[in-house]
Amino acid sequence: MKETAKFRPAAAIFDMDGLMLETEKPLIPLWKKVGSSFGFNITEAMIFRTIGVDDKTTRGLYLREFGPDFPYDQIRGEMSRLTREEFEKGIAHRPGLTVLLDHLSALKIPMVVATSTRRESAVWKLEKAGILKYFTALACGDEIANGKPAPDIFLLAAERLGYLPSVCVGFEDSPAGLQGLHAAGIRPVFVKDLIEPPQEILATVWRRYGDLAEAAELFG
Repeated sequence: MKETAKFRPAAAIFDMDGLMLETEKPLIPLWKKVGSSFGFNITEAMIFRTIGVDDKTTRGLYLREFGPDFPYDQIRGEMSRLTREEFEKGIAHRPGLTVLLDHLSALKIPMVVATSTRRESAVWKLEKAGILKYFTALACGDEIANGKPAPDIFLLAAERLGYLPSVCVGFEDSPAGLQGLHAAGIRPVFVKDLIEPPQEILATVWRRYGDLAEAAELFG
């Protein structure tokens, strides 16, 4: 995304899992463990395919991979139980998170979360991680018709902030999220967690940073 004039975002949209919160890596061994207990070999590659997408899309991916008899609801239920157990111990922040959030807060830049996670679970995670207070609004996976990589959730996030997508910036770690931001007309900022997107997606990225703190420069 090329531009000649310097752009200063008026508002910021944040993904949650893997971008702000260290909640993707801890689930990898859990998915493998639960899959094995049901007789399925859920590989890391399979888990990576579901990162950043909503529950409906995740269900479809697993049924296509393992067939129509795959007990998705039972496995998902057990995953929910074990995930809650794991995160009750605490939820770690991704590097540089509070530096960036404090910076934006001091500048009075409005912030919103756009996550594929259902609202109830998203609020619980954000509260558990101690960062819910930073955000004006949330846009969650159970509030839209089409999940990432569709633009719906990002358009809803911008609407809830009261800003045009074109004046917002969006932070994402997943290929699906980056695609969604681009489709919504929001400048995508990529901060890698587990996945390196393909080149065609990286070509749509406005900025890339090693951690969230580095992105503070975008706002002055």
